[in-house]
Amino acid sequence: MVNYRPPVAPLFVPANRPERIAKAATSGADAIIVDLEDAVPPHQKDTARDGLVDEIGGVAIPVFLRINGRGTPWFEPDLGLAALGGFAGIMLPKSECAGDLKAVAARVGSSMPVIALIESAAGIADLHTLKQAENLAQFAFGSIDYALDLNCHETREAMLTARSHIVLQSRLARRPAPIDGVTKDISDEEILTDDSRYAVSLGFGGKLAIHPKQVSVIRSAFRPSDAEIAWSKEILAAEAASDGAAVQLNGQMVDRPVIERARQILVSLSA
Repeated sequence: MVNYRPPVAPLFVPANRPERIAKAATSGADAIIVDLEDAVPPHQKDTARDGLVDEIGGVAIPVFLRINGRGTPWFEPDLGLAALGGFAGIMLPKSECAGDLKAVAARVGSSMPVIALIESAAGIADLHTLKQAENLAQFAFGSIDYALDLNCHETREAMLTARSHIVLQSRLARRPAPIDGVTKDISDEEILTDDSRYAVSLGFGGKLAIHPKQVSVIRSAFRPSDAEIAWSKEILAAEAASDGAAVQLNGQMVDRPVIERARQILVSLSA
């Protein structure tokens, strides 16, 4: 598996607006995704690559390049840009089969981390082979395009099977918990908080941000609450005092899964 630190709140920046990269780096995001795909109209895609490597040169956080999908005329030129160096990895949209990730590896090498963006029924159906790709760093869910592909509403009920499957296959592949899709509403903090906490409840490890003001909300939602931190410390203190014996705490039986959950919560604070 590639060397990779999964982001919690990666922020999209349009590739044709490179002046926003430096500002994005001060937003609190733990990664930037420079978007050559949906954010850039076809007539600007070629010129949008110009000077990008220089723009990311002094950025202190990881910068990923969202390229155009395999089968588009921009796929190979985008990979050529990624091969120049400076990028922490690639986000591959419309990831649908292991061949998509292999095509990336053939051009930039298998050590370049790839975030495979799952945006279609075909991608969900083939997660079991996608997860075997050597250069797969993490899955991400493109909920908007997925709903478009299935001709369904972008409701939690309609998206639940896909989300759960992505979380499950990430775990089976021993990859980091996946990144959930964007919340389109950038004006309502309560909606974003609720969406983020819902993603946490399903087992996602982060959420894509499309505006700088979404970053802090996402990071806060994915951080354990004060109550969870206090509970974890209490559980581990009780376990340490028990000298290995079974123990009850506040009416709860403290056994191995409970103890490990408490450890996971405290470990996540330093992630």
